[in-house]
Amino acid sequence: MDAKVTWHGGLSFTGTADTGFEVPLGAAPEVGGDNDGFRPMELMALSLAGCTAMDVISILRKKRQEVTDYDVRVHAEGAEEHPRVFTQATIEYHVTGHGVSEKAVVRAMELSAERYCPAQNMLSEIIPIGLKYFIYEEKESGETELVVKGEYVVPEE
Repeated sequence: MDAKVTWHGGLSFTGTADTGFEVPLGAAPEVGGDNDGFRPMELMALSLAGCTAMDVISILRKKRQEVTDYDVRVHAEGAEEHPRVFTQATIEYHVTGHGVSEKAVVRAMELSAERYCPAQNMLSEIIPIGLKYFIYEEKESGETELVVKGEYVVPEE
């Protein structure tokens, strides 16, 4: 995989990779930026969320779970001093559907965490990553109701 950032002046860049898609990168005004793009560390958190999200929804579809809405949220804590590396992260899986199995969600999270997601596997080598899930039932009215929530703890090696 190859990636490149192209400078546009100040602290403004465009990032590209093998796929050819582009993403704007920028910085906050207080550090000399124009607030015109993702911060690099935001992209790391987004990469983690996207990687595991794709794994989990793929596995749930293979398990024939009826998912109608789905999002994955990453909350990453950063160090106070430079370099402001992540010190820990929590991934939340919010799954909405009809009769979605808790067992299926937990197994999908487990497979992503332990086998499939390179971003999660790489980052978990250097910071603790907590995994939480929230399963909602979608009613005929379109409203949703939280039916179960929990945590998955990756076993220590």
